[in-house]
Amino acid sequence: MNTTEPAPAVIGSQYNAGDIAWTLASTALVWLMIPGIGYFYSGMARSKNALSLIMLSCCSIAVVTVQWFLFGYSLAFSRTGSKFIGNFENAFFRGVLDQPSVGGSKIPDLVFMIFQCMFAALTPALAIGAAAERGRIVPTLVFIFLWTTFVYDFIACWTWSPNGWSFVMGGLDFAGGTPVHISSGAAALAYAIVLGKRSGDQKDFRPHSMSNVVIGTCFIWFGWFGFNGGSALAANLRAAMACVVTNLAASTAGLTWVLLDYRHDRKLSVLGFCSGAVSGLVAITPGSGFVSPASSVAIGFCGAVACNLAVRLKHYLKYDDAFDVFAVHGVGGIVGNLLTGIFAQSWVAALDGATVIAGGGLDGNWIQVAYQLADSAAGLSWSFGVTYLILIIMNKIPGLTLRADAHHEHTGLDLAELGEPCYGHHDDKGGVDTRVEIGEANSGTQSVESLGKA
Repeated sequence: MNTTEPAPAVIGSQYNAGDIAWTLASTALVWLMIPGIGYFYSGMARSKNALSLIMLSCCSIAVVTVQWFLFGYSLAFSRTGSKFIGNFENAFFRGVLDQPSVGGSKIPDLVFMIFQCMFAALTPALAIGAAAERGRIVPTLVFIFLWTTFVYDFIACWTWSPNGWSFVMGGLDFAGGTPVHISSGAAALAYAIVLGKRSGDQKDFRPHSMSNVVIGTCFIWFGWFGFNGGSALAANLRAAMACVVTNLAASTAGLTWVLLDYRHDRKLSVLGFCSGAVSGLVAITPGSGFVSPASSVAIGFCGAVACNLAVRLKHYLKYDDAFDVFAVHGVGGIVGNLLTGIFAQSWVAALDGATVIAGGGLDGNWIQVAYQLADSAAGLSWSFGVTYLILIIMNKIPGLTLRADAHHEHTGLDLAELGEPCYGHHDDKGGVDTRVEIGEANSGTQSVESLGKA
């Protein structure tokens, strides 16, 4: 007698394939942002340092991916961690497979893990822009590993782990205002202070390739749909709203920055538009899953104005943040966090059919602003303090000296440390003709550090 046995359940079959597909697609979009950062930074640097910045951005993916496998994911998101930091329960991805993720029950742990890995890899790639043109490459890679462990993993645990103190307090951060932007901005400020100013005439510190800046901006903007929209961790109306407000804020901020610069220079600055768009993307990040389209316009405008003004800080405080990482990401993240406390609305969060929040000031819940301020202040203080300590210790270890010597800095890190120019051609004898230096001496492009000047 033949009996028909039920087919065994397929592992993970309880999840919606569309939710998994959207989160994985968003993972790829966030991955693309990281080389986009490299191109953005390389265009703003002098040509002799352009390749090293693209290289460092790509290496950030590799270094952090290994760290995430070893213990990074476990430190940030282990289920049995404390309110301050996780543990090693999921080291080497043990137990990371088909259980509902700590981030949301609609996707499994494995999908959530790789999505969050891209956030972890992107954040130090932002921070190291402050050290451009004078920071040695190998020590920078060591710094990325240490910084991800002692700064990013801690702040990600506070913000997104169900056990984290900020999460439990009621802080609202949909896609990384504090873990990504405030932390990278504060780290950039510490890095710039420890390294000191670049050598040479400040007038020479001009973007060498605006086409690279535009290409990098396009990659970043394109990837941000996955950065914010993917943070819904499901293919639903809340993800769609996050994409809508992201695009609106970036567009508003880009136009605002151009107009702010136009009143001074009577020129429509391409660099100004790109910087403004990024500032809008930064500012909308924490509130992208909580605010309405109308609110996102206000956030984009305020973010651009605040970041544009913040660019002047380094002239008053006399530090050399090469690409204004603190002004755009640090200040933009703080502004976005605080405005989320004002503009967050419960009906937007409820678009996923599950999330319930009290909202922000628009819903009469003004205490949310205080929660956002506490989260921002803690992230800024922790990132700056720990980053400064890491850099000071590294700088005293033989072989890990942070700054390139004067000769290498003059030659450029592309040739001095990589042995390859970003621009050049091989001659008949197999050597490299490095005389092809695009726009280094004669570029008339406006410097990013002049943006926002009166």
